[in-house]
Amino acid sequence: MAGQGAAPRKDDIVALTAQRTAWGQLPLILLAAAGCAAIIWFAVGEAALAAGFAATLIGAGALAYIFTRNFSPPSADADAVPDWTIARAAADASGVAIAITDRAGRLVCASDLYGEWFPGYPAPPHLPVDEGDADRLSSAGRAGWRDGTGRVEGVGKGALRIDADICRTGRSDDYLLWRFTPVKHASILDDFNRLLTGDAGWQLSEAGVMAAMIGGEGRVRAANGAFLLRAAGRIDANVAGRDFASYLRVDGKGQVFFAREERGVVPIRLLQVPLKPGSTEGPRLILLIDEKPGGAATGDGTSALSYIETLLSLLPFGLAMADRDGRVLFLNDAFARAAGVKPGEKPAYPGDIVVREDQAVVADSVRRYAVGPQMSGDIAIRMRAQPDEPVALSMAGVRGLGEAAVLLSLKDNSEESKLKRQVAQATKMQAIGQLAGGVAHDFNNILTAIIGHCDLMLMRHTPGDSDYDDIQQIKSNSNRAAGLTRQLLAFSRQQTLRPQVLQLPDIVADVSNLLNRLLGENVKLEVSHGRSLGPVRADPGQLEQVIVNLAVNARDAMPNGGTVNIQTYAVPAARVREMRSDILPIGDYTALRVSDTGHGIPPDVISKIFEPFYTTKEVGKGTGLGLSTVYGIVKQSGGFIFAESEAGRGASFVIYLPVHAAVTPERTADKPRIADKRGETWGTGTILLVEDEDMVRAVAERALSRQGYTVLTAADGEQGLEVLARGGETIDLLISDVVMPNMDGPTMVSHARKTHPDLPVLFMSGYAEEQLRKSIDIANVAFLPKPFSVSQLAEAARDAMGAGAAVS
Repeated sequence: MAGQGAAPRKDDIVALTAQRTAWGQLPLILLAAAGCAAIIWFAVGEAALAAGFAATLIGAGALAYIFTRNFSPPSADADAVPDWTIARAAADASGVAIAITDRAGRLVCASDLYGEWFPGYPAPPHLPVDEGDADRLSSAGRAGWRDGTGRVEGVGKGALRIDADICRTGRSDDYLLWRFTPVKHASILDDFNRLLTGDAGWQLSEAGVMAAMIGGEGRVRAANGAFLLRAAGRIDANVAGRDFASYLRVDGKGQVFFAREERGVVPIRLLQVPLKPGSTEGPRLILLIDEKPGGAATGDGTSALSYIETLLSLLPFGLAMADRDGRVLFLNDAFARAAGVKPGEKPAYPGDIVVREDQAVVADSVRRYAVGPQMSGDIAIRMRAQPDEPVALSMAGVRGLGEAAVLLSLKDNSEESKLKRQVAQATKMQAIGQLAGGVAHDFNNILTAIIGHCDLMLMRHTPGDSDYDDIQQIKSNSNRAAGLTRQLLAFSRQQTLRPQVLQLPDIVADVSNLLNRLLGENVKLEVSHGRSLGPVRADPGQLEQVIVNLAVNARDAMPNGGTVNIQTYAVPAARVREMRSDILPIGDYTALRVSDTGHGIPPDVISKIFEPFYTTKEVGKGTGLGLSTVYGIVKQSGGFIFAESEAGRGASFVIYLPVHAAVTPERTADKPRIADKRGETWGTGTILLVEDEDMVRAVAERALSRQGYTVLTAADGEQGLEVLARGGETIDLLISDVVMPNMDGPTMVSHARKTHPDLPVLFMSGYAEEQLRKSIDIANVAFLPKPFSVSQLAEAARDAMGAGAAVS
């Protein structure tokens, strides 16, 4: 029951109602006991027996009432209202912005941080975010209701970037839980914070170097243990947010001491390293060391400069020091790597690491920072090791370190630059590939007309005629041009491949005899194979072309002779993971390496070698399509290719093909082949030809008519459907181009199959069959790549009609 003066609780009301119900049933129990006793007395005639039975019945009812009252569990209230205060407390404890909405889109619960980010507590997804992000939130919310989860990244709200995770929850999945987390951006301040408070900070303390990072306002943000012990007296002291200058004092001679230490102790020397190039008021790294009053540092006559050199060698940032005359005094390993300096060497001047055009600028800047006011800044230079990649060289004037006058900083961005070049190269190759594919498609239409008309003219001439040889020459040159278009399609990854499951050593063995003849007598071929090579899935003919092209390029790189080495080896996923490649996904690969002992590939050329029409050979000795074709075949086969070279030590091309996982195919019964669905011989029937190119349509119509077919033509998909409607059941085969204006071939065939479900279809296109199969979701269609000859068109039409008859 509720307390005195308080409103009754729901549990008390339920208990009181149950008690009243039980007492209301008591008369019924007494009446039933009396009736049963009367029946027994009337039937037996024993009053004592009837009274005992009535007493027993009344006692059993009382016991049942007591047991029900004291031991039965309380009934659950199905209409209980959720207690959102508990959910709100849990949301606030999580430290992230959380909101809960119901099916009506109303906000039922939210954390305090959610209210700080979105004042007024608007209900998701209707939040005050950047333009376009509201639609992304709405889509994620619909995905949450539909799929159970949703996610959207990088939602902008001014300078804040937020990731949102949505999931459906609740007893009946009738609520959406929205979880918003800020996107943390890496910064150099965070890096130095971890540096000072981590193991590196302890190593500096062991070396006697005190270090602190301060903001532009002069307050401490992080410090190592040595600084905390000297400045605050305790290694666990909390100095974050304190004024850095309050821990120091300066005497009349300008010497710096810690404020808490007695007078007469050893003074300290400070070195400031700006953390933001070009800013003298921004955050800085302060390094402090002890020194004697005469200027020499303490400890066995070791100079203060040696302490600084030891410190700089430990830092993961490229740092160097130069004197007032511009001579390099010291550089750490990170600076040497970024500058392309070989191990064990040290440049005499900073200008020795840059190209000749930038040497005067570097020398003037070092002189200005050395003798002028103490300041910092950066200049754009080009390193001698990488002349095509401008980098920023930061400089800062330092004082009080004897000969040292200028601190140089250079970021080691070799991996970053390499990744940028690879991404730019892939983007450029993709754009050129799309252009090449479009050009090859249009060119294939022209070649189809030329080859077809040549075949038709050859049918009217016999060998020995005056025009026969000329026509044959035209056709031969057209076929050569068709080979060039196939190379363009291979580069753009749009050629028709016939992949098979094979072993790389078998392909190398098949092509070895050809390579021995191509390489010549002064070039030696060496072949070696690794163990446990996994099978790959590729077109064997195209793979042979890849090996031949790489071997011929290796031969041309060794005009005076040399060795071409072809290796195959397994690359397991563990090794790929150790390679830490940003391009190669983790998985099992079988690799093919083609190496030579030639003059190598210059650094300014290696990034362009896969581009089409780019060649280093003399005019007339190369088309520039060899390596671009190799690149396209490898990429279309699902593999990766990398070029490795060092000047004067040859070059290597490494191909990684993914290991094929064997799948046991289901055995299906062979379908019978029938000549024609009406039982007639080959060369009879009606064909509907749909082609938007007039010259291709004309030559195909003449070629099929000469084979005995009745040919109906149309210029696009809409006209094709009209002709099909008029022709009815008399049309035995539909031949159509794929890409056409107004209505393309696949759309036309989809409409035609609704009224003619068994109509055989033959698609013809200048694009690759694999590319078209991905966009054409139509069963039982054949494909004929352009350019084709008259005989190839006739055979494809015969096979398509036979296959259609077998299916029907």
